[in-house]
Order: sequence, then structure tokens, then C-alpha cells
Amino acid sequence: MNEGWLLLACKLDGKGGADPISATEVTQPIDGKHWIHLDITQPQAQDWLRQHSGLDSLLVEALTAEETRPRVVEHGDGMLCFLRAVNLNEDADPEDMVSIRLYIDQNRIISNRRRKLKAVADLEQRLQKGSGPKTTGEVLSMLIAGLCDRMESSVIRLGELTDDVEERIIEKPDSRLRHEVVLIRKRAIMFRRYLSPQRDALAKLRNTDLKFFSSMDKRYLQESYDRLTRFVEDLDAVRERAQIVQDELTSLLSDRLNKNTYLLSVIAAVFLPLGFFTGLLGINVGGLPGVDDPSAFWEFSLLLVAMVVVQVLFFKWRKWF
Repeated sequence: MNEGWLLLACKLDGKGGADPISATEVTQPIDGKHWIHLDITQPQAQDWLRQHSGLDSLLVEALTAEETRPRVVEHGDGMLCFLRAVNLNEDADPEDMVSIRLYIDQNRIISNRRRKLKAVADLEQRLQKGSGPKTTGEVLSMLIAGLCDRMESSVIRLGELTDDVEERIIEKPDSRLRHEVVLIRKRAIMFRRYLSPQRDALAKLRNTDLKFFSSMDKRYLQESYDRLTRFVEDLDAVRERAQIVQDELTSLLSDRLNKNTYLLSVIAAVFLPLGFFTGLLGINVGGLPGVDDPSAFWEFSLLLVAMVVVQVLFFKWRKWF
């Protein structure tokens, strides 16, 4: 179902399937376990939350907040759960994570989002096939598992990018690679900014005493918690490796610059005395030796070549190059 503001409204049949609920029916009391998913950017969705959801003003205010961070807050027999998902929408950066906000109790799930979330679409398809969640607790545990599935590919991709940049730096250091290293570090930082509090939220969620979570739901949550912990550790490793790669790139570029500077210094040292003698003999005053000797130029040239050979041998003896 997609009525613009009402993205999904269904009643769980307890067997893995669901029966759709119309936009008119959601304004009336609904019996049984049901899930209502809204596009909170639409005014109708905000009006429904205030007038027909049955939630108090504090819960509605939390569900409609502009910015949220992952967290879990128990409220009576239900809870608020704010999560983040990888942004897999077209022309979007994965680290620009999408927020989903949920209120859950024994019989209902009320959720909303501001941008399209593919994990919800996957869960909707499973309900249509009859292989979806049977309870509200299972909806949340399966949704979180779906979020982790989509995160994994993005975290792995970030590690592969780090490997690729590191290999290119080893083969051929280039100052232009600095931008790629900085971009990797930035993406890792942005991912971790939300995944770390989300891991803490799952730690609290898996230990909740709310009755609508079965032992199997908690096992799913434990698995998702373990995976999210590994993602955070992988992101920490990517950040550290990116820092090491950046330091290595800086070191290699500095070595290259030092070698070039050293080479220029050696060349300058070789030609400094040559320049002195040629300048001395090039002044326009009388008394310069060899002025009237036709072979003086070639003799002087051979003398300069001999001086260069002596200088090179001297530099090698002193191990200056």
C-alpha cells in the first residue's frame, strides 16, 4: 500500500502474512497486531499521529523530530526505537544514513521515515509472500537484521577501497591520492557516528523485559548486536589504516622531494666552482692568461672536465650520493 503519506498499513495474521488496511480504516480503532508505516514529511501523516494514533504528545513529538540519533526508550508497555540505515537511494552517499523511528507495543507498530528505506520494502515483500514476521517483536528483530544486511556490503566496500588505495600508493605514490584517503576516513567517521550509538541501542534492546519480545526475537537481536559490533570494529580499523596509509603517502612524497632536492644540491655543488672560474676568466680586463693562445679554450675546457671528475669522486668517497 502507498497512499502518499500512508506507506504501509497491514494487520499481521500470525502466520507470516498480513492483510492490508485501507487509509480509511486506520482512522478507526484496529483490533489485533498491526503495522502502520508513514511518510512523516507529509502533513497528513503528522495529523494522523496527533489525532488517531492514540500516542501521547511526548511520543508524537519524538516521532516527528527533525533530527534523531539511534536510541531505545521504554515507555510503559511499549518503547520508542530510533534506528539508522545505510542510504541506498539513487545518487545518494551510503554514509548519509536514513533514519527510521518506531513505536512498538504488544499489538501495534507505528513507524515513519523521511527518505525511502529499502529494508522496509523487503519486509513488506516477505509479508506478501507469507514468510514475514508473526508478531510486533519479530517485525523489529527482522527489520534490524535487514538493516545489518545492507550495512555489511557498505562496510566491506570501504575496506576494499582502503586496500586499493594502499596498493596504489605502494606502487606509485601520487599526491592526488591524498583526496581519496581523506574521503575514506570521512566516510568511516560518518558511518561510525551512527553505528556506535545504534550498537548501544541494540545492547539495551536485547536485554529488555517487554513481553512482546520472544526468546527467538532476542536471539535475532543478539546476532544483530554482534554483527553491528563487528561493523564498528571494522570501521575503527579502516580509520586507523587510512591514517597509516596517509602517513605512508606523506613519507613517500617527502622522500621523493628530499631526493629531488638533494640531486639539485649536488648539481649546484658541482657547477658552483665551474661557475666561479668561468666568471673569473670572463671579465673584460687585461692580463688574463691564454687570451692570445688559440688552444687556451680547449685546455680550459679539459680543466673544467677534470674538476667535475674530481668532485664526483670526492662526493662518492664521502658517500654524499
